[in-house]
Amino acid sequence: MMSRFIDFPDGMSRRHFLNHLAGAAALAAPATAFTNAVLANATDMKKRHKAAIMLWMGGGPSSIDIWDLKPGAATGGPFKPIGTSADGVQICEHMPLMAKQMHHMAVVRSMSTREADHMRGRYYMHTGYVPNPNVEHPSYGSVIAHELADQVPQLEIPPFVSVGSGSVGPGFLGMTWAPFVVDSNGTVRNLDMGVDPARLAQRMEMLATIESRFIKERRGASADEHAKVLDKTVKLMTSKQMDAFKVAKEPKEVQERYGNSGFGKGCLMARRLVEMGVPFVEVDLGGWDNHATIFPTLQNQKLPVLDQAMSALVEDLADRGMLDDTVVIWMGEFGRTPNINGGGGRDHWARSWSAVVGGGGFKRGVVVGETSADGKEVVGEAHASQDLMASVLKALGVSLETTFTAKNGRPMKIANSGKAIKELFA
Repeated sequence: MMSRFIDFPDGMSRRHFLNHLAGAAALAAPATAFTNAVLANATDMKKRHKAAIMLWMGGGPSSIDIWDLKPGAATGGPFKPIGTSADGVQICEHMPLMAKQMHHMAVVRSMSTREADHMRGRYYMHTGYVPNPNVEHPSYGSVIAHELADQVPQLEIPPFVSVGSGSVGPGFLGMTWAPFVVDSNGTVRNLDMGVDPARLAQRMEMLATIESRFIKERRGASADEHAKVLDKTVKLMTSKQMDAFKVAKEPKEVQERYGNSGFGKGCLMARRLVEMGVPFVEVDLGGWDNHATIFPTLQNQKLPVLDQAMSALVEDLADRGMLDDTVVIWMGEFGRTPNINGGGGRDHWARSWSAVVGGGGFKRGVVVGETSADGKEVVGEAHASQDLMASVLKALGVSLETTFTAKNGRPMKIANSGKAIKELFA
């Protein structure tokens, strides 16, 4: 359904929207010389703009079994730690490819967050705010797209792309900054409806006249928002930049390096989108809610997919000279209990867990913070969602003094006034 990929302004139905858009793929005629010039200079663009790629582990990944192992402890589980390309940094033995890329990354082992419910934790980790019935806060993707989109004014595709599942939305920033959702094959539905170009141009001219009248009459924000969505959608339908979604155009050996999984394709697509100028891409790998039989699930299913795709992404960004400007974030809504339950699984745990970041302005090859020998407590300073978000923004050069205004008129500090984690910066 179109509504999965484009949010409609209040009062606009999907049918109403599609009636206006039918066949808009032919409206803009051939790509202009300007667009061709932008594409020809993609290499230069990628060197000049900042971007972030979030690898979202939906369900709550067991960081105690991936990034902060506890060998010999009753809570440790069967996995063994191995050395990595970063001095003194060890990770899980079932992440051998990622172990070779850890000199590019930093592990934050001192995450301590308050929400151990899936939906509340997902919202909190995406926004830096706990859910509030009176305010809808913008997510990482919306905030970063809002702050960085002006870097690449030639960008015709959405500045916030979510691959695999929908991310948290734009909140009070408005639908312009909503996630554009595609599957791992880059499929975007309803973008090619096959109407004759001349007929479509006529329709769009009539619609523009009507929209313009409604906007001038100031009948609310919907007409203006509608016009913006329409304009962006038409550009999207006709833009050669849409090729960035087509991972099949990559050389076979590159595709094989990332892997044939949906997550692998999503990570490759993220690199292509960032290369094109998209400031934020989120790639989803779900299935981490392992209340039972966690260890065979991790060893045989989750970690091989994660290891191949994440290591390929980091290596590829580094090899292409993009990592200095691209932040990579790995996290889920919380971690999992140090104690192993009777079903051989781990339950929800927000008190002490790990997130991983790298690229951009981050210090690399380091571990920040620690947990106790059994993994049940953070030792020393703990870090919350808003601190991690503030750190990501700082690594991208976004001012932490930025303040937004919510729809209720209240000032809202970016990242909920979180404090950047000082050990993540040189």
